[in-house]
Parts: sequence; C-alpha cells; structure tokens
Amino acid sequence: MSERRRPVGLGGKPFGKESLLLGGAIEEQAEPRHAPNPEAPADTSYDPTEDKLAFAPATIAADKAPAQSAPSDDELRALLPAMEADRDLDDWGRSERFVSLADPLLNFYYRYWFRVEAEGIENIPASGGALLVSNHSGALPPDGPMIMQAIRNEHPARRSLYMLGEHWFKGYPGIGMLANKLGVIPAHPANAQRLLGDEGRLAIVFPEGQKGTGKVLWQRYRLRRFGRAGFVRTALRARAPIVPIALVGGEEAMPIFAHMRTLQRATGLIYAPFNHAFPQFGPLGAMMYLPAKFRIRFLEPLHFDDPEAILDDAAEVQAIAETIRARIQSSLDEMLARRRSVWLG
Repeated sequence: MSERRRPVGLGGKPFGKESLLLGGAIEEQAEPRHAPNPEAPADTSYDPTEDKLAFAPATIAADKAPAQSAPSDDELRALLPAMEADRDLDDWGRSERFVSLADPLLNFYYRYWFRVEAEGIENIPASGGALLVSNHSGALPPDGPMIMQAIRNEHPARRSLYMLGEHWFKGYPGIGMLANKLGVIPAHPANAQRLLGDEGRLAIVFPEGQKGTGKVLWQRYRLRRFGRAGFVRTALRARAPIVPIALVGGEEAMPIFAHMRTLQRATGLIYAPFNHAFPQFGPLGAMMYLPAKFRIRFLEPLHFDDPEAILDDAAEVQAIAETIRARIQSSLDEMLARRRSVWLG
C-alpha cells in the first residue's frame, strides 16, 4: 500500500503548522519571481542583427534598381477579372437567369404588342464600351426594355445592356430589386466610368430624366433640355463613343392626360398620372400598355479624337450635348412625318 501524500498548501509546503496560512516562515528565493525592475539598466545582451527573421532579405541598391514606369491603362485593365458568360449574377446585381425568365414577357411586348422595328442596329459596337442616349417618354416608360430587347434579338453579338437610372427606384424595395436584376444601375459618374471605361460594357442613359416621363400627351416627342451635359463628360472620361437613339411609340403606349397633384402629394409618389389605366386599375395599370407601333432608330455614333481637351472646355461639352439632342429631335420629326397610324405605323 502506497504512502498517503499529505495535502500541499500555499508556498509548496505540506498543509500543517509550517504552512504559510498557519504562520510558517517565508523562505527567500534565490531568483525573484516578480516582474523585473523597470528602473534597472536594460539588458543589452540581445543583438537583433543576429536574428535572421527580423530583417527582409537584402535588396538591390536603389541606384542599381531598374527604373519602372507607371502602368498603362491597358495593363491595369488586364488585371480586372474577365466577364464570365456563364455567371448568373454579376457584380452589378444583374441576373442573367432573371433576364432569361423575363424574356418571354419582354418578347411578347417586343414582337406582338409593340411590333418593334429597329433600324441602324449595326451602329451598336460589337465590343468595347459605348454610351447610348435616347429620348424618354410615357408614364412607366417601356422604351428602355424595348431597346434592350432590340439589341438582344437583332444584334449579332447579343450584348447585355445596362441602364443608368435615377436614384429614386432604390427607395422602393420591390421595384428596386426587379430593376437591379434587369440591369438598372444608379446614374453615378463612378458607376458609368467603371461600366464604360473599365469593363467595356454597353450603357444607356435618358438625359431628359423625370422631365421626359412627366410630359402630357400634347407635349409628346418634344425633347426637354439635356440637363448639364453630364452624359457627354461621362463618355469623354471613359473614351467611349455616344450612340444617339430616336424612339417613336412610347408616348402613346402609356400616355399621360393630366397630373393629379393632390394624389401625388398624399401618396408621396414621384408623379401621379391620369391616363387610361391609372388610378382606376391601381398597380395593375403598370402592365396595361396600349398597343402602339414602336420604331427604334440607332443613329451613327459620335467618336472623340481628343477627349481630354474637350473635357476642359465647358462650352464645347454643352455644344456636343445640344448637337446630340438636335439629331434625335430631327430623327423623331422625320419618323413622325412618315408615320400614318399610331397603331399600325
């Protein structure tokens, strides 16, 4: 039978009269167990130069290092990840699967309801960035989706189109989610620069903005002022061409007979139009487009030889915006003069 061990108390001594708890003597230790005295001279026995892990390997002397120039835009662009054709959701939130699911409905409107005729589709570049500029029309305008379908159906490259829209749609959870999955992105200079310049994608902008969608029926196809020509500066910074677009049919597909200001203030809507579908059918009126005949004309693109020089000239930038506006207005006037019927074209 093994010897029974006595309990050990404080200080490592057996628990008894010699224990520190019961008055036992405190033995002095050869080496102090407390922290070192901060006032004592520092121990310099450690030489950090002896530690091979404390320093990086020897590098080339600065005077012998080869001179390196700043990387070019093409070299920086090559570092960006390539576009993946099979990727369902891209970095902008656009879902190819959602667009494919919406294709039957969009194609129904494109082929059978609006019977869209597109001309000049070859003016859309097959690769690289380009900014599309179009007139805007009608309450809940269908012009953007129809231009998108024209490029998907008629263009050989079937390129994806992103729409630079106003920030208001982000404030409506359902509308914002659906619009984002279709490729609607807040119109911000940084977004446009990345889309056009860095990633080389197609983007469309409607310079008339909310003023274009708020026109009543008797004001149709009269282009509003194109703001402060911000879209021109966007294209110049991205070194992308501008493709003007004239579209006829959108004003009659969802016309506005009058504005109900009282309802607009009471509901907080951007505008409350009175037409054939709203307010009598409520939210269902968003799908009740009239079967107007659509014609989309893609005009010749504008290329800029020296965009940096034009950017510094505010008058030249505004002149380019007015030139684009005049070209679209002239095409609209010609298309309207040739149109015999709103419904048959």
